[in-house]
Order: sequence, then C-alpha cells, then structure tokens
Amino acid sequence: MAKLSLSDLREIRVREERNLKKRDIHGRSVHVVVAMGTSGINAGAKLTLNALADEVEKKGLENVIITQTGSAAPNPEPVVEVYTPNEGLVVYGSVDKDTAVRIVDEHLAGGKVLEDKRIELKEGE
Repeated sequence: MAKLSLSDLREIRVREERNLKKRDIHGRSVHVVVAMGTSGINAGAKLTLNALADEVEKKGLENVIITQTGSAAPNPEPVVEVYTPNEGLVVYGSVDKDTAVRIVDEHLAGGKVLEDKRIELKEGE
C-alpha cells in the first residue's frame, strides 16, 4: 500500500465528513426511508436507494436525508417513505429507478405527491 501524504489524508477526512453529514437528520426537514429487507433488495430496493441519493445530490437538496430500514413486506416493494413538514408521511410502493427520480423531481423538489404510486401501509400478515 502506498504511503499517504498529509494532504491526501486531509482530503479523505473532508470527503468522509461530507458523506457522514448526508446521513445526519439534524437540521434536515425531509426524511426519506427506503425499506431494505431481503425481499425489498430482491425487488430492486438497492437500485431505488441509489437513484434517490443520486437525484437528491444532482438537485442539491440539502434539506433531505435518506436512510434505510428493514423489510416492509407485505407491501408492494420496494417501499419508500417520505416524511415532510407539509404532507407528513407519504408512502410509495413498487418504487423502481424511474419512480425514484419522479419522487425527487415531483415530490421532494416540487411538493407534489405522486398519487399513482402512493400506498397505504399494511401490517405484517
């Protein structure tokens, strides 16, 4: 392994601090939760999570935090929950990569709920 210079280490620290800040809910008004249980991952939740994170970053939405949770079965996975001060909790089901982009564009940036993808949570059966 090559030796790192002090400058290299500082760059790594700054980059990692920036990445950690993205996970800090404090001071953020919008919280997006992606269900990442085994059934959700099997249904494509990892792609959904990545698409949400990429779009939030592209749009520069500093007030949004994205986290993950366990399974949301028996709901139509991948499931994404969006908590905002105006709408409260909105839950989306069958969220693929394209729907994730729509959530960021229309809901997070535009304030419009995607009624065609909105679901009511079901308790585990």
